[in-house]
Amino acid sequence: MTMDLDESQSLHLWHNAAMAQVLDNVPDLTLRQTAILLTIYLQRPPHTVRGLAAALNVTKPVITRALDTMGMMKLVARKRDPVDRRNVIIQRTVEGSLYLEKLADIISKSAGDLKS
Repeated sequence: MTMDLDESQSLHLWHNAAMAQVLDNVPDLTLRQTAILLTIYLQRPPHTVRGLAAALNVTKPVITRALDTMGMMKLVARKRDPVDRRNVIIQRTVEGSLYLEKLADIISKSAGDLKS
């Protein structure tokens, strides 16, 4: 389904979704953390720190800090690559899947509210 939004509607959609998250008291993620999380969940694995850094055009320490925070929230997990122990594989978690499912519901509801 495609929904054509003008600039004002797009900003209202983003604002409504952000406000719903704030009011629902879900974990606050930065835009960078959200972009990393969405990359992990929407793009085909495996995901590594090096690969995420390249995809988002940031340094590996930036990714590591974001993963540390999201790991404490249980949104992602990390494990050593059994083939190449130098690499760390970023894994999806049930909590991360539920977080994004709820975010998708918030965005869908906000989009529906724009139509009314």
